[in-house]
Amino acid sequence: MGVWITIPPMRIALTKTFGFESAHHLPCFPEGHKCRRMHGHSFRVDVVIEGEVDPKLGYLQDFAEVKAAIKPVEVMLDHQVLNELPGLEVPTAEVLAKWIWDKLKPALPLLSAVRVHETCTSSAEYRGL
Repeated sequence: MGVWITIPPMRIALTKTFGFESAHHLPCFPEGHKCRRMHGHSFRVDVVIEGEVDPKLGYLQDFAEVKAAIKPVEVMLDHQVLNELPGLEVPTAEVLAKWIWDKLKPALPLLSAVRVHETCTSSAEYRGL
């Protein structure tokens, strides 16, 4: 039997982070640019959902549900050459953020942002149209 609680109205953003190791090359860069050559990253991705907290439950969405929605995308990306995946022929952080959004949005209707960290100091964020 659950505990009865009442939470005041509040809008919240939750973030679930996942990571994957992948290689890519960026053919959109000029000849001689280091990013044009094949190289790898330890990508980190923040998946943000946003909405009103359920006043009876006290939470927005179970983190386990978010993790389950992310898992198939993580498996698709981990230890891959990103350029070989349909839609990622030019896998910049910007394109990757939108690609992940498109994969997650059907399973996470409250999705509000996907932030792809390509390095410790560089990221791209997509927030939908």
